[in-house]
Amino acid sequence: MNQISERLAELQEDSAVLIALYDQEDRLRYANAAFRSTFVIEPDEAPLWSELMRRNTHAGRGTIIRTADFEVWLVSAQSRRGKLPFRAFETDVVDGRWFWMTETVQKDGWMLCIASDITHFKQSGRDVRQDRDFALRASQTDELTSISNRRFMMAALESLIAGQDLAHRGAGCICIIDLDFFKRINDVYGHQFGDDVLIDFSRRVQPVIRRRDSFGRIGGEEFMLILPDTTLAQAELIVERIIAMVRGARPIPSVPSFSYTCSAGLAELRPGETSREVYARADEALYTAKQSGRDRLKIVA
Repeated sequence: MNQISERLAELQEDSAVLIALYDQEDRLRYANAAFRSTFVIEPDEAPLWSELMRRNTHAGRGTIIRTADFEVWLVSAQSRRGKLPFRAFETDVVDGRWFWMTETVQKDGWMLCIASDITHFKQSGRDVRQDRDFALRASQTDELTSISNRRFMMAALESLIAGQDLAHRGAGCICIIDLDFFKRINDVYGHQFGDDVLIDFSRRVQPVIRRRDSFGRIGGEEFMLILPDTTLAQAELIVERIIAMVRGARPIPSVPSFSYTCSAGLAELRPGETSREVYARADEALYTAKQSGRDRLKIVA
């Protein structure tokens, strides 16, 4: 067995296929020589994926990012990255090569990335596929905040439910979060100001959650957070941290006295429960939080 493991390790290191392993925090834990060369990584480095993408983009190397605002692109990419057990897509790098990239995610959040060079494919075919992938991303992304939209979130919830049915046990929690008195914010400061608050909220939540969690805007000032393989006690700590963080924020430099809060409803999945049922329970908990004075979390049993 040791001989097989050693031979496998040698083949991985020498392979022309790009191979990388990220942990549940999205930190690079292994990359073979081909991956390190393509993305300019030293052998002893262990950067976060976001750090790697940011530094390569600023240096004009690595993956080609077609956007006028890298940070907006990063938020959008992180809202989809590692949320599904398997994902495949095309990507190109600055040196002109194209890759077929696959992401395989374990339940604990570790992710294996494998990329094969497909530069020899016809350019016309790549353009069609790239347009298709762009359209798919757009259909899953909230236009204002660049995080996942309702369509993506409901699909992620259905995927979580399907996994729960297979395991015959609870598989995590969902939380619905609503910004308090949002209509008043729009009425007093204007809708552009309100849009800025929605964007601020989405940016503040993204760094708090784990890569395997899904977070998106499901309508108006309402957001959903899906926490797979998470107990109610663990989920409560995460959501309470979000509420406290928002409470202390002063997001608009032009109005330094402005602050806002949010309310949340949390529900743990039950064996055999449908997506509609768990959503309804989380929504009921949110309503209770609103009726109890807002700026708080309520949990439904």
